[in-house]
Amino acid sequence: MKQRIYFDNAATTALDPEVLEAMMPYLTERFGNPSSVYSYGRESKMGVEAARKSVAKLLGCKPGEIFFTSGGTESSNAAIVAAVRDLGCKRIITSPIEHHATMHATEAIAKERNLPLLMVRILPNGHVDLEHLESLLAASEDKTLVTLMHANNEIGNLLPVADVCELCETYGAIFHCDMVQTIGHYPIDFSKLKVHFASGAGHKFHGPKGVGILYVNENVQAKPLLHGGAQERNMRAGTENLYGIVGFAKALELAMARYEEDSQKIRELRDYLCRKLTAEISGLRCNGEEGESRLYTVLNVSFPRTAKSEMLLFALDMAGVCVSGGSACSSGASSVSHVIKALHNGQSEEMIPVRFSFCRHNTSEEIDLVVEKLKELL
Repeated sequence: MKQRIYFDNAATTALDPEVLEAMMPYLTERFGNPSSVYSYGRESKMGVEAARKSVAKLLGCKPGEIFFTSGGTESSNAAIVAAVRDLGCKRIITSPIEHHATMHATEAIAKERNLPLLMVRILPNGHVDLEHLESLLAASEDKTLVTLMHANNEIGNLLPVADVCELCETYGAIFHCDMVQTIGHYPIDFSKLKVHFASGAGHKFHGPKGVGILYVNENVQAKPLLHGGAQERNMRAGTENLYGIVGFAKALELAMARYEEDSQKIRELRDYLCRKLTAEISGLRCNGEEGESRLYTVLNVSFPRTAKSEMLLFALDMAGVCVSGGSACSSGASSVSHVIKALHNGQSEEMIPVRFSFCRHNTSEEIDLVVEKLKELL
């Protein structure tokens, strides 16, 4: 069987065996509905609430501020809708390099409610222009939603969240932060961040797919996300994803326990690939910021467009190498991603971007094999 090399961990990660072990009792013996009053139901309810307390402790917030969802997309959509519908936001500020969950959700509600949708400028290094953000906030007294991601899922640039929090507080804005790429990869302490909403997803840090969280600051009064039963403290009706919730909590616990060791190893792998590519393949361009201002799991590189590089993603796949051209929803697509276009002011068609993203299971030997394969293909 052909060896497969998986360098697309920003799209999803493998389920950790210890996470599966924690989930298994809730897939077999403890299968009761958490809303039931008998012992099976009480056991399940205890599992959900123990998971909530664990997640809250690891993220520096109160259990009542954590709501379990189906993942990052639902969480971001719910936050954006709540900010407009429940908190009275009349304007929305976002950026042209957000995840589609944010871009499409803001476009939809802005059109539906006839609201101004403003784009903050992106600097040449891929960072949000904070001076421009402040000028947009200062331009109107209408209550504003600011929705920006902590780490870009394609180029990895990190947003200075604390600085954005201060700006939003100064101008009375509501701040939603998409933390799908950073929860589980960095220590997050919501007690020190003045964020109103934040999104996370379990499958980005070796947890199960189909489960995420929405952090809602205790001072925010939002209406139910889904109507029906009284689950999630009347905020999200529907039978809970019991084993997913237990798995999310266990994955976050493991990720934070291993953070120092894993982040150092993964950062070294990312930098090793960057050095190898730069030394052995001419004409390439690294996208995004370098150093500590970039997510340590991601390296985005653009290769010169040629007849051979046009089909690079497919050729790598045939060779057993899993990478992407951008976000998971655009993997394998031939068109240049919206992030790369925004980064280079639309002048990106002459290059082929490839995102390599790493986890604790990757090795330098895999990198050597991929670089050799790239040299063959190009």
